[in-house]
Amino acid sequence: MIATSKTRRRPIASLVHQRIARGGERLWRLADFDDLPLTAVAQALSRLTQCGQLDRLSKGIYYHARTTSLGKSQPSPAAIRELAAKRQSLFPSGVMAANLLGFTTQNPQRVEMATSASSLPRKLVGAGAIIHTRRPEAWSRLGQTDAGLLDFLRHAGRTGELSPNATVRRLTKLVAEPGCFERLLRVAETEPPRVRAMLGALGEEIGVDDRWLKRLKASLNPLSRFDFGRLAGLRYAQAWQAKGRRPS
Repeated sequence: MIATSKTRRRPIASLVHQRIARGGERLWRLADFDDLPLTAVAQALSRLTQCGQLDRLSKGIYYHARTTSLGKSQPSPAAIRELAAKRQSLFPSGVMAANLLGFTTQNPQRVEMATSASSLPRKLVGAGAIIHTRRPEAWSRLGQTDAGLLDFLRHAGRTGELSPNATVRRLTKLVAEPGCFERLLRVAETEPPRVRAMLGALGEEIGVDDRWLKRLKASLNPLSRFDFGRLAGLRYAQAWQAKGRRPS
């Protein structure tokens, strides 16, 4: 007897159903079934969703809930954000970045993230999350700390709770760590001019190679002035076109 496509798909559907049942409460992706035919897996997941055994969160992402006294369980926000970070370059922003870097002990009331993507599914990051999209694609080459530093510079240090002088000391220490300034310099051309100016002032503060500083300086309009915010206390802020006077 020649097997039809329907009979060939039935074992795949059974395998998918068995794995999901054994896996308990968790998130599932198409990639979790990469040993099976993709089309058959997608059809099986679609059927399980239609009959209520799975919840579709986004394209290719499903959640298998458990039944509780209050109804169906909900996916963990932390697990969803971790999954979102695997799909797109996702970085802490705002107070979250400041907390990661040690500029504040506050935990933000709302998740705030940055991504190089043009959008993120709300079901993956949370309806109340603040998402800054279209960060430079170069950020995808950075780790969480380096991207957090650029985000902190974009906010001119105002997302922290340290004093201006303490902010400068902490930031200088972070940028002076081996390899940090070089990594930031590699993506600096994709950053706004004010961020490049702050990087230049920081680089001069920690004594980096003059060739790197000349490269940054050449990228700035000499007639422009930049708001350094809490970083106006950098010794070389004025030399890097900061607005106003250095705070006392």
